[in-house]
Amino acid sequence: MMNLTTPALLFPATSLLLLAYTNRFLVLAQLIRNLQTQHKDDGRDLVIRQILNLRKRIVLTRYMQALGVSSFIMCAVSMFLIFVEHGHLAEAFFGISLFLLVLSLLVSLWEIMISTRAIEIGLEDMEQKLRQAAARRAAIADEKPVA
Repeated sequence: MMNLTTPALLFPATSLLLLAYTNRFLVLAQLIRNLQTQHKDDGRDLVIRQILNLRKRIVLTRYMQALGVSSFIMCAVSMFLIFVEHGHLAEAFFGISLFLLVLSLLVSLWEIMISTRAIEIGLEDMEQKLRQAAARRAAIADEKPVA
């Protein structure tokens, strides 16, 4: 039979996880604000690709947070059920809590994979601009008359 300390061990981990998810959300919000100012200066294609990427990430972050909070709630219910001596039911709720936590982590992994794609989009854009600038410099150098 499970005792009260078993689900209690999950509380600090879940709290830290929710804090990390909140930080990811705040970073997304900042990226969107930066994109709004960048939109005025950059090409449409890059901005559209970044917007699509950010929309996916926002949805995934919402799911991560919902699953994490649900896991936290199920863990609290499990502790309550232990307290009122419903051990088997408490174990079931704790199992659900763990399952939700794992789902939350898997969604987080998916979001991380998408965020690395966002970095790749930014790198592609910088590389394209550097190549265009180098081509312009080369064209200007070819136009100079030889004395």
